[in-house]
Amino acid sequence: MIVACCTIRFHLHGNRSLKEKRRVANAVRDRLKNKFNVSIAEVDDQDRWQSLRLGFAAVGSDAKYLEGLMEKLLHAVEVMNLAEVTGHEVRLVHLTDSDREAGLL
Repeated sequence: MIVACCTIRFHLHGNRSLKEKRRVANAVRDRLKNKFNVSIAEVDDQDRWQSLRLGFAAVGSDAKYLEGLMEKLLHAVEVMNLAEVTGHEVRLVHLTDSDREAGLL
């Protein structure tokens, strides 16, 4: 089993409240969740008005597919132009039966 994780950092120019920030976060979440079948959560900077960090996760058995999925997801976020993307990180974690035996699962 392979878990693909991606975090994307945004800067929200001119944002003046947490309510406006949630509007942007919800717009990104609503547009991408069904299109890419990924889990999405706000993972950092919850109290900062002009900073947003979202985490995306997908599980599968094909590493190339998951890498491509995360790249397409990142491109879709950039094309939305809801906020400036200031950084991202993609990581694939391979979980094996030995992880289960070691108590990691």
